[in-house]
Amino acid sequence: MPPASAIPAPFDPVRARQDILQRIARAAEASGRRAEDVELVAVSKQQPWERVQRVVASGQRLFGENRVQEAMQRWEGRRDGLELRLIGPLQTNKATDAVGFFEVIETLDRERLARALADAIQTLGRAPRLYVQVNTGEEPQKAGVTPAEADGFIVLCGRTYGLKIEGLMCIPPAAEPAAPHFALLAKIAARLGLRKLSMGMSADFEEAVRLGATSVRVGSALFGPRLPRA
Repeated sequence: MPPASAIPAPFDPVRARQDILQRIARAAEASGRRAEDVELVAVSKQQPWERVQRVVASGQRLFGENRVQEAMQRWEGRRDGLELRLIGPLQTNKATDAVGFFEVIETLDRERLARALADAIQTLGRAPRLYVQVNTGEEPQKAGVTPAEADGFIVLCGRTYGLKIEGLMCIPPAAEPAAPHFALLAKIAARLGLRKLSMGMSADFEEAVRLGATSVRVGSALFGPRLPRA
């Protein structure tokens, strides 16, 4: 049996959250920004409730989920005082559920979805804040409008469907440095007069903060490795 000193301590998401917040603060201050200008979105997808509950109890109030139904099952009756964000692809047939459940939808990426969201907002009388997802790497397998399409798409969302776009979101290609993609997203946002940028994940959130992120989406660095799906 190994000595006690050789046995790794169990992962502590509360301590991890404090470390992440400190790293966000340092990155913000290094770029001449205030720490409070950057929000930590805890990516709770596929995490056991026990881990998520500890993070909630530590004071975390923003959570990101990838799937509408999974989020509704996880958070029903547990969401008082919290803000839930949809950060995964949204099917048009789930638009009404998403509008009714989430405070923020970050993955608006096509006209058909814009139409479905506009219809759901009118039906429910409830309008979540909306981000457009930009496929900065123009990867064919990934959702999002291309950088060249972003201007026209956002105009379309407003003029044709009456949607107010709050910001932009991106997921850089895994095999490329993230910084140029964050810089590109910030440039597009500045051109369009948008102030909110959702960019940066566990491996690169500090770089995203330095390049203008107003929210970072952190999962494994906060909760530890996700458990495999049953």
